[in-house]
Amino acid sequence: MAAWLPAVKIILPYLTQIVASAIPAFTKKADKTGTEDITRNQIAELQDAVTHNAEALKILATQLQQVISNLDSGAAKIEKEIKAIKLLAILAIALSMVAIILWLSPWVY
Repeated sequence: MAAWLPAVKIILPYLTQIVASAIPAFTKKADKTGTEDITRNQIAELQDAVTHNAEALKILATQLQQVISNLDSGAAKIEKEIKAIKLLAILAIALSMVAIILWLSPWVY
């Protein structure tokens, strides 16, 4: 299983919020006399979208940092377990060799 899959699962719910806030729904032009008001409204919507986008990215970065630190700690734990398993395997091989030698010793001597 890919290590980045949990990170993607965490990011996906926030991705739709980021996209929805980054694409502001501009007000429709009713007539040409209020173009300044429409422009102000559009600018305000864009600023609001940028603010929401920045907040969502900050939350996303924090969660991604947590995921990465959890992956690092998990990898360190797995490395320790692998070293212990290797040691046990070497010990088992050595013990089996001693057992074989002891089993064969009455017939050899």
